[in-house]
Amino acid sequence: MAEVEGTFDERFGAVRDAFAASLDNEDVGASVAVDVGGELVVDLWGGYADEARTVPWGQDTIVNVWSSTKPMAALCVLVLADRGELDLDAPVARYWPEFAAEDKGGVLVRHVLSHTSGLPSWTEPTTVQELYDWDLVTGRLAAQRARAEPGTEACYHSVTQGYLVGELVRRVTGRTCGEFFAEELAGPLGADFHIGLAAEHDHRVAPVIPPPETAPWTNDAGIEPNPLVPPEVANTPEWRRAEIPSAGGHGNARSMARVQSVLACGGEVRGVRLLSEAGCRRVREVQYEGLDLVLGTTVRWGLGYGVNGATCSWGGWGGSMVLVDLDARMTVAFAMNQMLDKGSLGDERALGLVMAAYGALAEQ
Repeated sequence: MAEVEGTFDERFGAVRDAFAASLDNEDVGASVAVDVGGELVVDLWGGYADEARTVPWGQDTIVNVWSSTKPMAALCVLVLADRGELDLDAPVARYWPEFAAEDKGGVLVRHVLSHTSGLPSWTEPTTVQELYDWDLVTGRLAAQRARAEPGTEACYHSVTQGYLVGELVRRVTGRTCGEFFAEELAGPLGADFHIGLAAEHDHRVAPVIPPPETAPWTNDAGIEPNPLVPPEVANTPEWRRAEIPSAGGHGNARSMARVQSVLACGGEVRGVRLLSEAGCRRVREVQYEGLDLVLGTTVRWGLGYGVNGATCSWGGWGGSMVLVDLDARMTVAFAMNQMLDKGSLGDERALGLVMAAYGALAEQ
């Protein structure tokens, strides 16, 4: 069995075993964390930070977690809404007047969070390099027409959501999404998660390893990736420095669980209150239930998260994930460098860890 480092409550030994089995199987290097009631009951890491398996994955190794960044950005909006600085039911154009172009005055903030704004991609040809020009790509989103009436059609906003959310944060606070997240969430919580990574952290980054095989891109909406983002781009300095709140976050399971445990703990964790209890519960308000035309599967979209019963969650391309159970007050997070591409909703690695965590709770 693979060597695993870190700490875990003996009650959660099954999580440790599942994690070690995953390292023995398809993983190269990874981390897993489980937080219950604000207590980190699992904080484990293992394997290697590089594909050649020469550099051990360390306690402070971080990695690009792709769309597991989305819950971090969504939490910024939920905090602002809870403070009364932003209305989730208001038109986006109230805060971003240029956004009203091409009859988008009816797009509400909650439509952006629930992937129903009608802006799943750019209509104007866009390159990966242009993603690093915030004003350029947000300007294009403001100027283009929505593909459907807001709230009527779910089309996963794989890259655009981060720019829509981030521009809302910037318009409301005068700070970029990465700055707001660092100063108002990660900083107070002591969470090692970054939306826009400074060069001083590069030595701790585990480069992502592209999936051994990639599933063909197909969807029922006729939406082509624009731009097509190859996994290797995450290993470039330009990607790391850019603030891409939909896909460019860097962290590990510990930091992901620490941030999202705020929701599981009623808005306050480790003496830091970021949300009211009512503000936490709003995350589970279902905005859309049905087929997501881009993902090609039925999804129940809440406010920035996929919703299933008492849980809200989302994962990143290749396998990372964070799940919050508001009733059990539990948060589970997984981050890894070996990407797998087994469909639009990921693979079974994180699911196995979540099931092991629930098994441990049931035995208490």
